Amino acid sequence: MQRRQFLKVGVGGAIIATQAIHEFIDGQPVLAVGDAVSGLHGASEGPKAALALWYREPAADWLEALPIGNGRVGAMVFGGVETERLQLNEENIWAGGPHDYANPAGLAALPEIRKLVFDDKWGEAQHLINEQFMGTPPAQSQYQTAGDLTIQFPSPNTVTDYRRELDLEEATAKVSFLADGVRYRRETIASGPHQVLAIRLEADKSEHISFTLAFNSPQSKTVSVLDAKTLTMSGVSTDNAGVKGAVKFQCLARILADGGALTATHDSLSVKGANAVTILVSIGTSYRNYRDVTGDEGAQALHYLANATARTYADLKKAHIADYRHIFDRVSLDLGRTDASKLPTNERIPAFKDGKDPQLPALHFQYGRYLLISSSRRCRQPANLQGIWNDSLWPAWGSKFTININTEMNYWLAAPTNMLECYDPLFAMIGEIAQTGTITAKMQYGASGWVTHHNTDGWRGTAPVDFANSGMWPTGGAWLCKSIWDHYEFTGDAEALRKRYPLLKGAALFFLDTLVPDPRSGYLVTNPSVSPEIPHHAAEDAFVCAGPTMDNQILHDLFSACAKASEIFGVDPEFRARLYATRNRLAPMKIGKQGQLQEWQDDWDATADIHNRHVSHLYGLFPSNQITQNGTPDLFAAARKSLEIRGDDATGWSLAWKINLWARLGDGEHAYKLVTDLLSPDRTAPNLFDLCPPFQIDGNFGVVSGICEMLLHSQAGELHLLPALPSAWPTGHVHGLLARNGLTVDIAWKDQKLVNAEIHARLASEVRLRTSIPVTVKSRGKRIDAKIGQDGVTVFAVGSGEVYTVTVA
Repeated sequence: MQRRQFLKVGVGGAIIATQAIHEFIDGQPVLAVGDAVSGLHGASEGPKAALALWYREPAADWLEALPIGNGRVGAMVFGGVETERLQLNEENIWAGGPHDYANPAGLAALPEIRKLVFDDKWGEAQHLINEQFMGTPPAQSQYQTAGDLTIQFPSPNTVTDYRRELDLEEATAKVSFLADGVRYRRETIASGPHQVLAIRLEADKSEHISFTLAFNSPQSKTVSVLDAKTLTMSGVSTDNAGVKGAVKFQCLARILADGGALTATHDSLSVKGANAVTILVSIGTSYRNYRDVTGDEGAQALHYLANATARTYADLKKAHIADYRHIFDRVSLDLGRTDASKLPTNERIPAFKDGKDPQLPALHFQYGRYLLISSSRRCRQPANLQGIWNDSLWPAWGSKFTININTEMNYWLAAPTNMLECYDPLFAMIGEIAQTGTITAKMQYGASGWVTHHNTDGWRGTAPVDFANSGMWPTGGAWLCKSIWDHYEFTGDAEALRKRYPLLKGAALFFLDTLVPDPRSGYLVTNPSVSPEIPHHAAEDAFVCAGPTMDNQILHDLFSACAKASEIFGVDPEFRARLYATRNRLAPMKIGKQGQLQEWQDDWDATADIHNRHVSHLYGLFPSNQITQNGTPDLFAAARKSLEIRGDDATGWSLAWKINLWARLGDGEHAYKLVTDLLSPDRTAPNLFDLCPPFQIDGNFGVVSGICEMLLHSQAGELHLLPALPSAWPTGHVHGLLARNGLTVDIAWKDQKLVNAEIHARLASEVRLRTSIPVTVKSRGKRIDAKIGQDGVTVFAVGSGEVYTVTVA
């Protein structure tokens, strides 16, 4: 007998240390279980799938559980032996109900607010904004959990060979273990095609599956048995800031058993002695859209459940995997592999700083893609601050849509990692915000067009909320519009752009109406505004200002995109001329006395919170391309100086943005250093969720974008291969990245040098290819006419549908 820590498995698989007495059988750790006490330890070999998160023990808490989702419905799977817990979410369960946040008192206060800002009376301006200009109510709604489904199993005497994993190639959560000599297996999927969760329970001996099924929720709810094999939970979301909770929801769980006996109580279902069981979980809500919550939640839930019931689990899983892999398989990434990749995921995170696990960033990369597919497809709501996964009624920051960086960051990976479908919920939300934002623009600014500020929610609030120091920022909608132009630049899809052109135009019209001349410089500026969440005079707690650098950069992009779109479609020539004229009157970017890029028109860095997590004024470097090494070398150097002054210490999402920024600067070593900082226990949970802290999913998504930027640039009219490759990834390959101008790119490298690349052209265009070494370009095996420019860029024309091979000259 070998002694080790005895473990007790509590509700939901929570592991509680109790006493030291254990033994091993056939080399596997065994949990001697007496009465209701059990414990376990897991298998020692590596993951079964090439791309998988895996663990030797059940999840002890929410940040160890594994996420699954189909865009609309999500679950966190805990993998407990005695109690399996699935924490449930449906994208439309929001506190409160339909209402308009616009403040009718705001317009009258606006002239005085602007005067106070121009007079440098920032404290008075902020006080007036808080009193007269913030939305009503001044706090937005919360995204909320539906509750839990629990599966209570009999307590085994011994448990060995435990393993749970999330297979990213099949989008399937899996659990397996030996209990009293019987091999038990579970699989859980969130089916996109059939809009249900499906849980499959199997054992390698017949008549060995027994359990009790129950629902629970912190929401106001009732649980009952709908029929002999179906359990139901009906509830309603909570009130919020005086607005009554209006989203009704219904969760259904149906048991489809092979053999055994099925019994029911008033609020649970039990199975005894089945050979195998499939549990289908369906959730419906009354939410139709941000104005309408009159849907029939029960009918919706029952519709999905009935459709899935008519199919076998094998059919559901086959359809689910095919649907998921249609997107996921478009991109692959290999950064090398060592024996560290065989360790459980939670052990790899603290060990990553030692630099011997190049596969972990590749796994994290594909996990981010998995999370976006799972939270932003076939749904009404885009990915929020936590994607779709939240176990609380009152989560951090409401788990809503923070659009002064976080929501935009969620979608930086959508185009470059070849997941354009994931944009759809975001574009739908922008369309709805344009409707509510029209009211806010007119009521609070007396302006045409539409506006939204730093946050929105399920009710599409667009007025400034929270407090002036964060909420008084009118440029959120303009930044969201960049995703519309990004989609066009990557795809060349003119029809999609034509459909969304009114959104660009409406956003631009608002600023054409509301920009005001700065009495000192004469430039047109936003007023009032902030550089998101950073004080320019920290000692005075002064945030509000006129014309911060980020606003000017965002409006430069908005006006440019809108004007180019109008030219493409041959419409609105007078409007286009007005856009260009106004763009030329925006305040230019400036370099401060420390050599840094100024965050404000005045050089206030000496009085600002210069180590703040936000780096808003560097928007011009990334995600925009207004600052480039060749086009604006002085600003390029100033942006680098700003990053150096800010420092590396940051929250998870801020590290992710800085990875992208350092990659745009071409500094792969510094970008990789921040990847290492992020993949640490302080910034990454055991289930690889990003920690702000607490959990925010934008860090997961932002790192994926950052790795893309380390491997491929396609901004400023150039295609740059391996622009920021770190020495930690000496050999590898990436397949399927998208680049602007309708290109798909594969790259292979060895010993830090390009080996070859393939460029797949979907559009006819000219490619300006930048590499660190001379290359030749071939199409269909024949060398094509490529010109080498004075700056070392290889220039060649590509035809639609053609493939071009790039090799070392």
